[in-house]
Amino acid sequence: MSEFVIRTRSLGKQYGARMGLDDLSLAIGSGEIFGLLGHNGAGKTTTVSLLTTLLRPSSGTAEVCGFDIVRSGGEVRRRIGYLPENVELYDALTLRENLLYFARLSRLAEPAKRISEVLEFLSFTGHDDQKLGTFSKGMRQRAGIAQAILHQPAVLFLDEPTSGLDPQGVIELRESIKRLNRDLGMTIFMNTHSLAEVTKTCTSIGILRNGKLLYHDSLKSTILAFPGHASLEDIYLEIGSSRT
Repeated sequence: MSEFVIRTRSLGKQYGARMGLDDLSLAIGSGEIFGLLGHNGAGKTTTVSLLTTLLRPSSGTAEVCGFDIVRSGGEVRRRIGYLPENVELYDALTLRENLLYFARLSRLAEPAKRISEVLEFLSFTGHDDQKLGTFSKGMRQRAGIAQAILHQPAVLFLDEPTSGLDPQGVIELRESIKRLNRDLGMTIFMNTHSLAEVTKTCTSIGILRNGKLLYHDSLKSTILAFPGHASLEDIYLEIGSSRT
């Protein structure tokens, strides 16, 4: 397998006459926490939908964990987890009932044991018998992460994971992401418009505008490349204004 866990070559997606994603070439190494930045409509969700095999590309190719997203979609799905912006779980079921359902879909050998392990790892015990309909947005996000990592994926895709969370929820989710990366070696691909979260969480960044990738580098190199800038927000604005 390539040293890159995610690799795209001229990847594109067209919606009628509009290009939702245009000529994306990107390489993300194992163990990175990659943050894809961009305004609403920049192409972030389209990128994740393509890489998670929810959409088929109009042009170009992409591989995740060494498997082509079109020719080997099943192999890709077995190796990834996905947390959408709005977690789709069953409100009438308890947390454990939801996780048991998805564990059985994934054909896990010991679903009950695995669920307990995941909830313990995420420090999310004590809510097993609580119905999802009573959960706060932050609790739903953590439940979504638990569901997404039941099958021990190599890559976790997060689409605007902190959207709508209160400050405590943001902190708890951030710590979960860091632990998944640090303790389990999971590669994280995170779509976000939150510059603060990128600064506190990510090791590398990309910037999309109108479906085109304007910039990609490590966070450390980005900060060093723009001396005198007070914040990542200043850097983001300069990159956006100078490369349109």
